[in-house]
Amino acid sequence: MNSQTKILRRGILKKTITRLRRSGKTIAFTNGCFDILHFGHIRYLEAAQKKNRILIVGLNSDGSVRKIKGYGRPLVAERHRAALIAALGCVDYVTIFPEETPLKLIEALRPDVLIKGADWKNKKIAGADFVRSYGGKVEFIRYVKNFSTTRMIESIKSDPYHR
Repeated sequence: MNSQTKILRRGILKKTITRLRRSGKTIAFTNGCFDILHFGHIRYLEAAQKKNRILIVGLNSDGSVRKIKGYGRPLVAERHRAALIAALGCVDYVTIFPEETPLKLIEALRPDVLIKGADWKNKKIAGADFVRSYGGKVEFIRYVKNFSTTRMIESIKSDPYHR
């Protein structure tokens, strides 16, 4: 599948999910900013993809990233971030959402599995209660330490060779 055909608007994705469920597929959902794609992201997304599972990534829009991360972010525009994520073999579909949290998107898509990094354990996860309310489950994937976009940006800023 071409990576550009994996980037879908919410309404089209809902129809696609309906078709996939009829064929017995499990719908898994995760989300994030994915501003600078790095090793931690790859390991996380690969772990989220399991046999017979369709992995959907909800991508924060540029405006949403700015609200969450502040001035100067994102570094990479949403359409480019979406294309990078969609190009990964472990990702089946990508959709962009404008809200600060993916709650409305999760409510629209009704995934069977909501996936977050283990660093989110014991934190309030948008959509977790909703997914559990209809029998879905929340999974946590091991966090790869020392890999974060914020940490990478700070490292570049503090390195005199990158000025």
